[in-house]
Amino acid sequence: MKITDVKTVLLTGPLTNDPSLLVFRKLRSAAFIEIHTDTELIGIGETYTGYHAPEIVPEIVEFFKPVLLGLQDDDIQPRRLWDRMYHCANFWARSGIGVNVLAGIEGALWDLRGKMDKQPVYQLLGGRRHDKLLSYATGSIANYPWSGLIQKIERYQKAGFRAAKFAAGWYDAANKKVFTGRTPQAWVEMECEKLQTIRQQIGKDFIICMDGHMGNVHDERITGWDVGIAKAVLRALEPYDIFFFEEPLNYNDLDGYAELCRNTAIPVAGGENLATREEFWQFAKAGAFDIAQPDASYIGMGAFVDVAHMFAQQNKRVATHSWSSGAGTMENIHAAFATPNVAILELAPLAGPLHTEIYAPGYRFKDGYILPPNVPGLGVRLTDDIKNKYPFVRGSGEWNAVPGKSNFM
Repeated sequence: MKITDVKTVLLTGPLTNDPSLLVFRKLRSAAFIEIHTDTELIGIGETYTGYHAPEIVPEIVEFFKPVLLGLQDDDIQPRRLWDRMYHCANFWARSGIGVNVLAGIEGALWDLRGKMDKQPVYQLLGGRRHDKLLSYATGSIANYPWSGLIQKIERYQKAGFRAAKFAAGWYDAANKKVFTGRTPQAWVEMECEKLQTIRQQIGKDFIICMDGHMGNVHDERITGWDVGIAKAVLRALEPYDIFFFEEPLNYNDLDGYAELCRNTAIPVAGGENLATREEFWQFAKAGAFDIAQPDASYIGMGAFVDVAHMFAQQNKRVATHSWSSGAGTMENIHAAFATPNVAILELAPLAGPLHTEIYAPGYRFKDGYILPPNVPGLGVRLTDDIKNKYPFVRGSGEWNAVPGKSNFM
């Protein structure tokens, strides 16, 4: 068997079937990499870059393509090839978008290798370490009034979830308003009111995760947190049994994260913006995350497993970050099943067709848990029918640079 071509497939489709998310965004983009062979086997991967800057992906794939063309059988070793491609681009892709696109190519290589060996990819990454993994519905905004947030959580419960994550602050879709607290006390009072309402109406058994989104504050009406605000809010929320609090500070505030971890009982999580093992290592040695959040479609599947091992040496856990579509979700699921210290998986609830139609062969969800995929490769498909139904729309990335386009479509 020989690799004959490497192609990029860009698609645009409905973001979700979750009405509470559709209030701020209707579409999503995605970038897939196909590795073709002279047999019927095709490897399929996804890069998270396709959600933000899809137009850039094809040229980067073309840069790496010559490394793969003509490779045969035993030459198709994803970890070895990741190293080779990374070093080909080490003057411009040590971090950032180059290595992020490389993650999608690596995912396609793992998918192809799994199909060649007739094994699920997690077996190739070190073997299955779990019978099932707890998952949470990633709910994004905290809808306001709180009745909207409660309805959202009840929808997730009805869909089978035992856990959910939602953002700090709130968003009032009817009036297009956001919470604009300017003082630690204003944030503390609002977040405590929110959590008290949830616990009173949903109960104490439902698992709650929170996301500060302080790594990507992009609204001038919202004040980003410093360590003082984060410390005050997290300490105040300790009685409400928060599973973790994600990105309570800007993603590169290493010292701030370390201080926060020492000063709250709530596990502090982060890492969705970190693109390499080396970046995670800086946080690991500083004691700056209680729960690290690598994304296999952003950092790569091999690197995900390595980062998890890094934090396991410190008796720390990892949780997947996952906001790619179907193939990226499966990359994270396989990496997680090969990783003993995974705490919980992030999933798109009430997912749209760029999830459900793509991961249909391998995705298994039951009673709030993900079960290990039982098909060769990643367990994804990218048919001509899918490509034709969801043609790419330029400017459909989340924060796009197309003149006249809204950031949120």
